Amino acid sequence: MLTIHADSRGRALAVRGAWIAGSAPLEDLVAAHPAARVRRWPGILTPGLVNAHGTELLEGAYHPDPREAGELGAEPLTGPALAALAPDDARWGASARRGVQRMLAHGTVAVACEELRRRAVRDAVARSGLTVVGRPGAPGGVPSLDPYACGLPVQFAPPREQGSAARFAVFDVPDETALAEQGAATCVATVIEGRLVYRRR
Repeated sequence: MLTIHADSRGRALAVRGAWIAGSAPLEDLVAAHPAARVRRWPGILTPGLVNAHGTELLEGAYHPDPREAGELGAEPLTGPALAALAPDDARWGASARRGVQRMLAHGTVAVACEELRRRAVRDAVARSGLTVVGRPGAPGGVPSLDPYACGLPVQFAPPREQGSAARFAVFDVPDETALAEQGAATCVATVIEGRLVYRRR
């Protein structure tokens, strides 16, 4: 089934399975595919973000379960707090799954990582569908789930076009300038391999 995703500016992507079937103004795609399902999103369609701190956020931080918030708080644990917790493999896997979900909620479709050492973390990333981009070492800046808050130039995934993988994100802002000002927490939807993997409620 073909689905058309459109933003508030009338820009749209047609998605069939895991691939982009077309990129054009909404009215042109609807005319070309009159039987397609149409999803209209508030804000702007983008190729989605690349988080430069995949290693730090997934193997250098523990993302507490909401049920652990009373004991551990809600923010990722790093440094001495992480060392004191000393998670086993099961907790690392669960942490990575939660970390991935938080990344998806910030419009991330790819993460830059050195080689991930923990199998549980690798498995969580692989199951999520996030693209892993290699990097030679730590990129500097401050690790953050919001790439706009890390102090480095923001990287987007390659532009979406016909025949490319259906990976993109939608942010509830009027334009790219507002996105840079308000940050990636404005994400309303993230799509990976044609699947809606995050939708703000």
